[in-house]
Amino acid sequence: MVARENIHFDLIKLVSGERLLRLTEPTSGLSLEKKLAPEDAVVRQKEKLLRAFEAALARLEVAAT
Repeated sequence: MVARENIHFDLIKLVSGERLLRLTEPTSGLSLEKKLAPEDAVVRQKEKLLRAFEAALARLEVAAT
């Protein structure tokens, strides 16, 4: 299982003013990004995306064995 501290978070602000949150795990190369909803708290959106990302990493590890 990949440790949370190994996951890289990038908050990207686009020219249009929208923001993207990108999660990347460097060992597997898996990356997931989502456009953030301006009306919702970033922390809640980050946790939700992190849970989905960890589930994808777990599926990747199971498929690799």
